[in-house]
This record gives sequence, C-alpha cells and structure tokens, in this order.
Amino acid sequence: MRRISFLAAALAAVLSAPALAQAPPPPDGTPTRVRGTVEKLDGKTLVVKARDGAMVNITLADKVTVSTLVKKTLADIKAGDYVASTAVKGTDGKLHSVELRIFPESMRGVGEGQRPWDLTPDSVMTNATVGTITKAPAGNVLKVTYKGDESELIVGPECPVLANADGDMSLVKPGAAVFVIALKKADGTITAARLYAEKDGVKPPM
Repeated sequence: MRRISFLAAALAAVLSAPALAQAPPPPDGTPTRVRGTVEKLDGKTLVVKARDGAMVNITLADKVTVSTLVKKTLADIKAGDYVASTAVKGTDGKLHSVELRIFPESMRGVGEGQRPWDLTPDSVMTNATVGTITKAPAGNVLKVTYKGDESELIVGPECPVLANADGDMSLVKPGAAVFVIALKKADGTITAARLYAEKDGVKPPM
C-alpha cells in the first residue's frame, strides 16, 4: 500500500510539471519596459511609438510617478553612491558602461543586483554601491558591490552620467522620449505607475 501511494505521488508530480512550466504570469503582471516616443496621451491612456515602430497602449496609474534625468560628470561619482549602470563586455572581457545613473539616497537598494538588460544587445544592468574609484587609460574604474557580490565597471569619458530628478505630466507630450516601467497582464493589457520623460533635451536611455 505504501509503495502504491509513493507511485501515485510521483505520477502526480510528473503530470503537474508541464502545468507549472506553463503557469500564467502572476495577477499583477510581468515586468515590461517600453522605450520610445509619445504618440499621444488620452486621459490615462498613453500611446507610445516603441523603438521597433509598434504602437503600445499603456494605462497609467492615477498617481503615476514621472521622473526626468539631468546631466552629471564622472567627477560627480563618489564612493558610497548607489548607481545603476548599463554595460557591455568589451574585447578585454571587462564591463564597459554605456550609461550610468546616480540614484538619490531614497532609491538606495532599488533593483540591487546584476542582470541581463535590453537597452542594447548583450547589455547588463548593475544596481550597486560604489566602493573604490581608480583612474585608468580607458576611464574611471568603479568597484561596486551588491548582495554580497562585487563587480568592476569601466566608465569612459564618452559614457553619459545622469541623475534622477522629479518631473510631472506636462512632460508627457507628443514627440517626447519616454522610458516606461510597466506590467503586462495575462490579457495583454499594459499598466504603469512610473516612467522617465525627456526634459531639456535630456532623453532617458533608449
């Protein structure tokens, strides 16, 4: 009897595996990033022309947070800063930043870690705390730490260094570049409570 029960449990586990593998996204949706330009804003519906030319309809939250970016320099990066860097691996095997943002203290810990990113092919996003900063022929070398791990980022003079600033819905107008942090629900609808908008010619990383 015990052997029959064990076999039944094993069979149930095998049968349930495909179902789990095909499980729908969580009720709140799958994280989605939309980059492009504003086509129009109709009430709470934002229409964005994405990088691939597709029109994406996004339902904005009642209290959507609009952020902008301001230009900084390599000299503004200091030890202890919490930063987010998009980087690609160079021919030297090291990570070279293609854009770096200095987060405000209130955002310390947001998205901490290192993961694949979709800004450019084979790019990596690193959200981490800056430790040491050293000079190198290719630019500053930042040793950063995150979740008990560490990495090195080469930030050359050509890398845009940016910082967050507050914005408002007046910036979300036709033709403005936007980066929308969204959720895609099981029915295909997309919602967002936060986005970055272009201001004074400074565009979010596209």
